[in-house]
Amino acid sequence: MAEDLKVRYADKDLNEFRVLIEEKIVKAKSHLELLKSSYMNDGNNGTDDTSPTFKAFEEGSETMSKEANTQLAIRQEKFIRDLKNALLRIENKTYGICCITGKLISKERLKLVPHATLSIEAKNLQA
Repeated sequence: MAEDLKVRYADKDLNEFRVLIEEKIVKAKSHLELLKSSYMNDGNNGTDDTSPTFKAFEEGSETMSKEANTQLAIRQEKFIRDLKNALLRIENKTYGICCITGKLISKERLKLVPHATLSIEAKNLQA
């Protein structure tokens, strides 16, 4: 039996992945807004009337916390960008094709990492 050389996911599969990715984008944007509001707030965090020890801990960790939240926000923005790029690949019907091997990335992997551009095989070659 000759192998089908045209390797891509069917439109039905692509539509399922589109829904999954769009849901992830909504959640990721919501998470990003929470991160941004947490490092843009006044730093009070409602600790005015709590114990002095906790207040001191909060003040000591405030700078570190803002830096950590900034890093998380940057990572979240990249995640959203990667998801949007996955939607573009769905539009041009190249979604789910490994950019190294040209083989289909497994559905299981795409459900866990919907923005993946590498199959497990190709990912392992990079390690």
